[in-house]
Amino acid sequence: MVLRRVDITASAFMVGMAHAMSTEKEEIMGLLLGDTVDNVAAGGGSIARISRICMLRRSDRRKDRVEISPEQLTKAVAEAERLSAELNERLRICGWYHSHPHITVHPSHVDAHTQANWQAMDAGFVGLIFSCFNTDAAHCERAQVTCFQAVPSAGGAHPYESVDVPLFVEEEPEALPAVLGQAARDSLMQLHQLMVVEER
Repeated sequence: MVLRRVDITASAFMVGMAHAMSTEKEEIMGLLLGDTVDNVAAGGGSIARISRICMLRRSDRRKDRVEISPEQLTKAVAEAERLSAELNERLRICGWYHSHPHITVHPSHVDAHTQANWQAMDAGFVGLIFSCFNTDAAHCERAQVTCFQAVPSAGGAHPYESVDVPLFVEEEPEALPAVLGQAARDSLMQLHQLMVVEER
């Protein structure tokens, strides 16, 4: 499966960015919920459509590492199934995201290897990186986002390298802002609870 692009709703994008900006001292991680559809009209390949974010609690205390526990993965699968039934649309885990506070948006060799492991189970799986708390040459803070997949390396010290996948933030239909807005508000409330648990 060739992934041609990723479309993410504005609400999901906002929640992911808010999660990334919740701490500048360590990386955060979460999962992307949505689905992958064939893009026959554009000559093949697939499009990942992300509509929800599942924020995860840090399980690795090293500030520059993120991992997902089997329990968190199980809970995320259950949440995707619950939302699928509630919203009457297919939702599954189709990607992951994490932050790069104070560092470049580009995936590291560890990120590429992690992505390759996910893709071994699902070729359409995608990664997002939210880089925040960076200043440019004019001393203005900026945030960047990249979307990527992994491919075997063409040589070098690491077995995998990242390739960019085009990312589009979708405007949400006017008929749905109350529902999607509530989903975003609920996720942001969960962010506060997650931070309290991590501080214990």
